[in-house]
Amino acid sequence: MGIKLLVVDDEDNIRNGISNYIRLHSDRIDRIYTACNGQEAIDLILRYRPELMLLDVQMPGKNGLEVMKEASELEILPVTIILSGYDEFRYAQTALKYGVKEYVLKPCRSTEILRLVNEAVDLVLGKEKKESAREDVTDNYLVNRAAEYIKEHYNENLTLVGVANQVDITASYLSALFSGSMDCCFIDYLNGIRVEHACFYLKQNRLKIYEIAFKVGFHDEKYFSKVFKKIKGVSPAQFRKDGAIEEII
Repeated sequence: MGIKLLVVDDEDNIRNGISNYIRLHSDRIDRIYTACNGQEAIDLILRYRPELMLLDVQMPGKNGLEVMKEASELEILPVTIILSGYDEFRYAQTALKYGVKEYVLKPCRSTEILRLVNEAVDLVLGKEKKESAREDVTDNYLVNRAAEYIKEHYNENLTLVGVANQVDITASYLSALFSGSMDCCFIDYLNGIRVEHACFYLKQNRLKIYEIAFKVGFHDEKYFSKVFKKIKGVSPAQFRKDGAIEEII
């Protein structure tokens, strides 16, 4: 993942100095954006969605705390490190309210800023891993629900849209889940379940092949035979014949 950093300070020498130092001494930041005031910071956050932000408090117009407040309300607040020239508890208290990671007083050594940035990168990457793990758990749960529904209703007129509705997701999302988790598409999974049930009925040798086709959810005997042969390598009739020979032997 490419980490994006936003540096916000109304003093050119501080803003540019921090940006250049991080560019020279860190290979963990993919892109650095800079803003000289609060409104420009909000505009850049909306446009580029940086994961990290180094933020001054006192700036003309919208101050740093107002930037945090607005970004927090929009749910796009980056992991934030405040660099402030004001050692006032009310500033730190407000920053903590909006979830600031660090509140550092100026002047601050460049090496210390780099250390804090690296810690923030670790935090962001840790969040990404946790979110990815949560997404995997959710995806597995959804695809398992869909698979169970198919197993219980395989002989009905199932469609991708219909099964997706049963698990409250879109058809395109369910299709992607099957491709990713089951290594096959929805229709191949459904046909596989139907064919396995067809094998059971063929071995019983009580129903005609077209009756079995309809019984397991196919509405066309020729299509059933085509799918069956694709999966099993033999026609339904040959499968039944081979099963009968095995019983005699």
